[in-house]
Amino acid sequence: MTVFNVHVTIENKPGISDPEGDTILNDLVLKGTHKTVSKIKTAKMLKFTIKEKDKKSAQSKIKEICDELRIYNPMVSKVTYTVISE
Repeated sequence: MTVFNVHVTIENKPGISDPEGDTILNDLVLKGTHKTVSKIKTAKMLKFTIKEKDKKSAQSKIKEICDELRIYNPMVSKVTYTVISE
C-alpha cells in the first residue's frame, strides 16, 4: 500500500454566481489597485491522506467518500481530484 495525498477542489460550475469572488473583486476595484484583474473565482479545497494500492484506487475511494458524505452539490459544483504520491 502506498500513501497518497488527494486534493479535492470544489468550485461553482460556469454560470453559477460566486458572491465571495465578486466581493473580493469589488474590493480591488474600490481600492483602485490591481486594475488588470477582471474576474475572481473562489473554491474550497479538501486535502486527504489515504493508503491505497495505486493512484486510481486512491482517487476512486476519495470520490466515493465525497459522494457518500455529500460534501458538494453536483447540481452547482464542479469537483476536481488531484492525486499526489507522498
